[in-house]
Amino acid sequence: MMKLRALFVLLGAGLPSIGLAAPALPALGSDSSTLTVSGISSGGYMAVQFQVAYSKLVKGAGIIAAGPYDCAEGSAVRALSNCMSPTRWAQPPAPGDVKARMESRARLDLIDPPAALADDKVWVLTGGADHTVERPVVDALVGFYKAWVPAGSIRLVTLPDAGHAMISVSDTKPNACDTSEPPYINRCGDFDAPGELLGHLLGKLKPKSVPEPGHLVTFDQRPFTGGLPADISMGEQGFAYIPASCRAGGCRVHVAFHGCRQGEDQVGRRFVEGAGYNAWAETNRLVVLYPQAVARNGLAAGSMRWMYNPKGCWDWWGYSAVDYATRNAPQMVAVRKMIARLAEGVEQ
Repeated sequence: MMKLRALFVLLGAGLPSIGLAAPALPALGSDSSTLTVSGISSGGYMAVQFQVAYSKLVKGAGIIAAGPYDCAEGSAVRALSNCMSPTRWAQPPAPGDVKARMESRARLDLIDPPAALADDKVWVLTGGADHTVERPVVDALVGFYKAWVPAGSIRLVTLPDAGHAMISVSDTKPNACDTSEPPYINRCGDFDAPGELLGHLLGKLKPKSVPEPGHLVTFDQRPFTGGLPADISMGEQGFAYIPASCRAGGCRVHVAFHGCRQGEDQVGRRFVEGAGYNAWAETNRLVVLYPQAVARNGLAAGSMRWMYNPKGCWDWWGYSAVDYATRNAPQMVAVRKMIARLAEGVEQ
């Protein structure tokens, strides 16, 4: 009997949970015409490709430690070399090469017309001690944006001592400024990356305040993934910070993409609570959406699909689909559906 009970426990550990789903993402009547996105590292790459794929919808992007659109071109080798630690023989793509690829995809209706990027604002951060995504990659990102976005709308910020991380004043146990270690949330004096990027993207902000813990909600990501979330390396639940003033509708939406090893399965709520967005959302009628990717190494519980994403990165090199950087990409589609849900009429 003890052996049989142990077998059931073991089998149960490999099965998806049943009846424990998070609540549904609420319909808030949000203002999707002012959508902005941001991200760090793989989340930065995800923010860039989401902005390009949905350029008619997105009005601005804040990018920390990432490179140009579709830098990896579907290759993990390129991702690790050209797009993170480039060499003389493995350089990031030139703006003209990216431009030609984008125009081709737009003609095939795989992404929105790139010309729609012209009214966007862009904020980019690089750290002088970041040896994970090195400075030439970020410079290539800025060069890419200059092909589409007016120079006056692009702001590049360099923090000489910063490592590879979200730079925040909100995390309770941040790393030192020059580190590049989990949870990849650093303190660099009083520099507040979310406040800086949101101010550039949205305009003058009201002073931030202490976030209300009850305004950070979990929601079920499964209705948006078109199947088992693990099949596209996404978690069963995501997060959203919803100020009380946004429950009646009309608030702007910002999507914050975490980096590798920053999802809930890796660091709990450290990113969604400590990155620093919520303090600004509370006083500026802003809903912050935190979709969640998860680590995959081979097969996952309940899934018959093999996938290699052991650090829980967003897909910016093609592990989930060959069209990962277009509107057909499963992760991109899921996030787009979440945004559409937030924009639906307020539920009574």
